[in-house]
Amino acid sequence: MSTDPLWSSHHVMEFAERRHAGSLIRVGREARGWRQSDLGVRLACSQSTVSRLEQGRSLDLPLLKQAADLVGVPLPLLNTSLGLSSSPAPTFVVDRTPAEEDPMRRRPLITAAAFAVPLSLMTRLESALASTPEPSGAPTRTLDARLAAARGQFDAAAHAGLLRSLPSLLADAHQGASETRRDLDYARLSSAYTITSQLLNKLGQYKQSRLTADRATLYADVSGSPLAAAAATRELAAVLRHQGQEAAAQAHVEAAVARVEATGLATEAQAAAFAQMLCSTAYTAAIAGDRDHALAMIREAARAARALPDAAPAGRLFPITPAAVDLYAVGVHWALGDAGTALEAGRNLHADQFPTIERKGRMHTDLARAWWQRAKPDQTVGELLSAARLAPGEVRDRPAIRQIVDDLYAKHPHVSGVRELVAVTAA
Repeated sequence: MSTDPLWSSHHVMEFAERRHAGSLIRVGREARGWRQSDLGVRLACSQSTVSRLEQGRSLDLPLLKQAADLVGVPLPLLNTSLGLSSSPAPTFVVDRTPAEEDPMRRRPLITAAAFAVPLSLMTRLESALASTPEPSGAPTRTLDARLAAARGQFDAAAHAGLLRSLPSLLADAHQGASETRRDLDYARLSSAYTITSQLLNKLGQYKQSRLTADRATLYADVSGSPLAAAAATRELAAVLRHQGQEAAAQAHVEAAVARVEATGLATEAQAAAFAQMLCSTAYTAAIAGDRDHALAMIREAARAARALPDAAPAGRLFPITPAAVDLYAVGVHWALGDAGTALEAGRNLHADQFPTIERKGRMHTDLARAWWQRAKPDQTVGELLSAARLAPGEVRDRPAIRQIVDDLYAKHPHVSGVRELVAVTAA
């Protein structure tokens, strides 16, 4: 560790042990007499981005590491703060003094450490994406079961566990495709990258997700499977929407719709993929502000889903149902700014219509977004509490939903249930 007294002080060591990487950056910046805007100029980013780094509200690891280098954070200290040191990772403990028992009071203390998922897991995945790790040695015949298990983790909102398993899954999927060069194994590799992108999108990690979605699309094209291509394109479109490239997202989705439709929709799986991609088209158009196209596509999706069962068979790549289309309609109307219509579209939805924890939680968070758009904090809190009790990760790990909780705390701190939501996002 550095012999510089600045980096050997008690409070700096405490920041490292509590995994406050952002606080270390702040210490180094202030020691140089720099303002946040001064560091922002050196990083080629905004002052608000620096603020998010220092508060622990950004998972942009390359930028965080660049900032740490600029302000002189010693590498061993930074690694400890990121949970990457070779010694056992320290455990973050909140002091249980009476004043800190109140989660509202604890929030400023824990914000810097309350990443949605452990940074060490995100770093492992980034390393795996930069250089494919060695295969785990697991038999390639188990890959389908492992892909199913990964989907199960996503459906259960077990985000940290899924993130932990992805590097070896990607490595083994690469090995399988390189050994056989069969279309089926390239489709499996595409699926592994699609699941990765799906999780990264959920966590708001769009820079990394763009890479994984591109790879998923590439390997799907090699496999020749229109269903694998549709799944990959769905995640790519989500990334592009968040990057402000709505036109590109729409073009990719509509091309995927055409490829699926060209199959003749002879099987229920193909029909489900078609309905799913129509939903994605509708939502992408809504984000782009194309009201007429969005509404036309969500109506077409509802028609396409009428022949599908109310409960999708286990293992289906696109488990779309009529209720799931109604949930998409909630999102479409919300994106168009029509909160009242969104709530009407979801009026008959209930958790029992959705088989997975992730979808149950998503139903509640989508309705919460509509209530929040309509300036109804009580109903917003009610839906978010329902989501948190079913699937805490849907509230804790999604940046957009965490932002709603932060806004509720800032604007409506006395609404019943806000304290419980704050505790969930701080867990």
